[in-house]
Amino acid sequence: MNIAICGGRLVDPAYHIDTVTDVFIAEGKIAGIGRPPSGFSIDQIIDARNQIVCPGLIDLCARLREPGLIHKATIASETGAAAAAGITTLVCPPDTDPVINEPSVVELISRLTKAAGKARVIALGALTHCLRGERLAEMAALKDVGCVGVSDGGHPVTNTLVLRRALEYAATFDLTVFLTPLDTWLRHGIAHEGQVATRMGLPAIPIAAETGAMARDLELIRDIGVRVHFGRLSCARSVELMARAQSEGLQVTADVAIHNLHLTDIDLAGFDSQCHVQPPLRGLVDRDALRNGLASGVVGAVCSDHQPHERDAKLAPFGDTEPGISGLETLLALSLRLVHDETLPLAVVLERLTCGPARILGLDSGHLRVGGIADICIFDPEARWKVKTDNLLSRGQNSPFLGWELRGQLTHTLFEGQLVYERGNMPVKKAINH
Repeated sequence: MNIAICGGRLVDPAYHIDTVTDVFIAEGKIAGIGRPPSGFSIDQIIDARNQIVCPGLIDLCARLREPGLIHKATIASETGAAAAAGITTLVCPPDTDPVINEPSVVELISRLTKAAGKARVIALGALTHCLRGERLAEMAALKDVGCVGVSDGGHPVTNTLVLRRALEYAATFDLTVFLTPLDTWLRHGIAHEGQVATRMGLPAIPIAAETGAMARDLELIRDIGVRVHFGRLSCARSVELMARAQSEGLQVTADVAIHNLHLTDIDLAGFDSQCHVQPPLRGLVDRDALRNGLASGVVGAVCSDHQPHERDAKLAPFGDTEPGISGLETLLALSLRLVHDETLPLAVVLERLTCGPARILGLDSGHLRVGGIADICIFDPEARWKVKTDNLLSRGQNSPFLGWELRGQLTHTLFEGQLVYERGNMPVKKAINH
């Protein structure tokens, strides 16, 4: 189908474009910008006046729960939610069930994703066999079936020798290693170590749990020369360590979860289990440092850290609940909140959601150019909406942002040139019994 997107404000950070123009799509690719190619016939027109047209968003960390925990969510349900959020590419960590350390698991995810047809899912292979940190996974076989990197899947490798061997092996195959900066001996808590945790009587996780692990990992990276991405930084000191490592020429990048840019440990008041996340919500100084790191480029991407849960997972006392936020459908609007608050320019925010993550993954995507794949997000930057359970498509309703009024609403998502979401034609969400 040939589609014309007319009159929108095209913002493409990859090519420093910000202009009102038309975009023409044919055979899943961008056929023209500004004017159609010769002989182009229009099958559908999307009126994008007063809206922003940008590359489809790329989310570096989204747990889709399948294979394995399908009582929480499925690939079909969560890629549908991603389409409703303007996200066209999702990165799936390897902590599925079974773990992504066999080509057959990657192939299963690919089949389920293709059947859903709403977004692209990129699977990360396991760094060690079954994520146990004991012996290396078959990285060569995982790369052959499409894994762009390998990851500890949130289960850091405690044995430094095993980690060193894993980094060396990954470097051999030119794979990016995705690491969780966390000292497992210091992780046994549920809240940021500070006055709030002390006052509430919650076991705490010190900042050193993150920075100590990162310091160790950076020294190994310095010796080996491997390309490493650190996921979900949460504190100011981590941003400092990352900035220094980058200035010294280490091939390291980092991302931050969107909720860590808005919430702090103060939001734990009332023992709100929706704010139970790992890494924990830190202090105000840490939140501001993460924002500054994002602005400077030290932190190169914003992710949703999407972790959908069934309702019961958040109903126990705070410490007994499962950590994680269902974050796909608030990713764009919460990112735009940084623009509306004049914290970051629009181009920077969109860069951290599109071509920034693409560079980390080594993908030729996250941009809009003639001949490129037509993954496109169209949104109204001024439209206001309230986050409610009945307007979210994700199977997970676990969000601390329920009830928030946000500005910036998606209107259309195109994935590989196909219209996979249009506001007003939102599918009815079926009731789910847990």
